[in-house]
Amino acid sequence: MFRYIAYHYLKYIAVILFALVFFMVGFDYMESADKLQSANLIVIYLTYKTFFAVDMLLPLSLVFAMIATKIFLIRSNALVAIYALGYNKTDVIKPFVGVAVVIMTLYIALHATSFARADEYANNIRRSAQYLQPTSNLFFTFKDRYVYFGKLYPLQERAEDIRIFTHENGQLQQVLSAEGAYYTDEHWHLSHAVSLRKPETLSLEGEGITVTQLQDLMMLEGFRPKILDQVYEGKVNYTILDAIDALLLLGSENLNIDKIKSALYRIFITPLFVPSLIILIFFFVPISPRFLNITLFSFIAILATMMTWSFLFMLTELSNNKTIPSEVGIVMPVLALFAAALILWYRNHGHGVDAHS
Repeated sequence: MFRYIAYHYLKYIAVILFALVFFMVGFDYMESADKLQSANLIVIYLTYKTFFAVDMLLPLSLVFAMIATKIFLIRSNALVAIYALGYNKTDVIKPFVGVAVVIMTLYIALHATSFARADEYANNIRRSAQYLQPTSNLFFTFKDRYVYFGKLYPLQERAEDIRIFTHENGQLQQVLSAEGAYYTDEHWHLSHAVSLRKPETLSLEGEGITVTQLQDLMMLEGFRPKILDQVYEGKVNYTILDAIDALLLLGSENLNIDKIKSALYRIFITPLFVPSLIILIFFFVPISPRFLNITLFSFIAILATMMTWSFLFMLTELSNNKTIPSEVGIVMPVLALFAAALILWYRNHGHGVDAHS
């Protein structure tokens, strides 16, 4: 029974996911085709857009596939036969939940790779024919220093036109400048840097500004290029490792980490809505077409899924923009849905099936 239901469920997942992704990518390509000048760019762009479409639509596909599979079982009277063999509702729903949990676990694991930034890469290709653009005029603070990067190249892990300002007691003490820097061994290395340090006392008879030439100066420990690029550009599509690194580093600096928490909640918490919605919809469906208007049920179930997904997506965007706390916008709604699913599962666990259920 488990293999039979899981097989049909996987089949519907593949069909529905392919259809949704094909529609989304195809529609996007028709809008962007005139901005892509070569075949190579088109292939790379479509690949990244496909990854992004999978990221967006896989959760929906899992719920839609459950609805389609349940309708198939009802129309073929297979569901009645399964119950007649002695299986109960929780036995029948286990293949759906089991397959969904395995797929969503793999889905979460994909966010440890550049899969999480696919939409950013695709948009960069459309704008400038490069999937990773340099970040310009980056200004940030780190350990009582103000740092300016004229250009940051995250992929090459290097930067150009560096300025580092050190202050003590509210006064500027030193300025470091360098034409370039590169990141290795957990440090930024400034080659051929120039140090300008003001005298301790300012007077006409005192010493002037001290100018020093420095070779291979190491600064900004742990501030990886990808963290700089994403955090200070306000991006929200983090990989898991980048988000954790940024959370630990910025947390130690007492800087705002709301967007990073929101990104981690979106990766780890939001997918819980899939098995929750599967359970909630499943237990409200009768076992026979005699007690069910199939067309009406399909419409209501799909509409409820879309409305739930849209509501969660809206709250996630509000959390990303720091309009509401991420705990309120992401964690609470998903956990409330998950708790409702657990309660419904517990109430139906081990119960038999009556004629009208």
